[in-house]
Amino acid sequence: MKIILASSSPRRREILSNINVDFEICAPPDSAEVSIDEKQSCSPSEFAVLNAEKKAEAVAKICGKKEAVVLGADTVVVLDDVILGKPVDSEDAKRMLNLLSDRIHFVISGICVINLNTGKKISSYEKTEVVFKKLSEDEIDSYIKSLEPFGKAGAYAIQGLASLFIPSIKGCYFNVVGLPIFKCMSMIKEITE
Repeated sequence: MKIILASSSPRRREILSNINVDFEICAPPDSAEVSIDEKQSCSPSEFAVLNAEKKAEAVAKICGKKEAVVLGADTVVVLDDVILGKPVDSEDAKRMLNLLSDRIHFVISGICVINLNTGKKISSYEKTEVVFKKLSEDEIDSYIKSLEPFGKAGAYAIQGLASLFIPSIKGCYFNVVGLPIFKCMSMIKEITE
């Protein structure tokens, strides 16, 4: 069954391409997401799932009924139960990287899949522990100059230069990249059987 990815993320697109599944992209409108500032009294995992559902539901409305599954995902970086979003500028990126330095944090991806043929919907989340080494000011400044932190939750990309900062993780690597593919495909199988 065809997958409709409710995301414009190049990382999510690459993960799906790597496993040779039939998919297309239909990016949801920006309004289909709750901003961190609008976050109500919910946990980071509930927040990620809520955003994944909003994205998937917005795309499902556009697509209508057909033989396909919509896959929505939202990934957040969480330190001490506080969500670190995408940095707005260099100072914000520096602040986030200083917070993550020499600490353990979590990456949580909310996932929602909707079977467009049956209307059935299921949601869940994946959580991965990430360990950062102690970063020097020079490492942080050099990393920010690479421009890699921008557009990334928590101001880093594990699949890029930030791999040099991460001695270990516990859990799904692809979750930290932005799409916990094993969990996603398990959920798609469940919703289409």
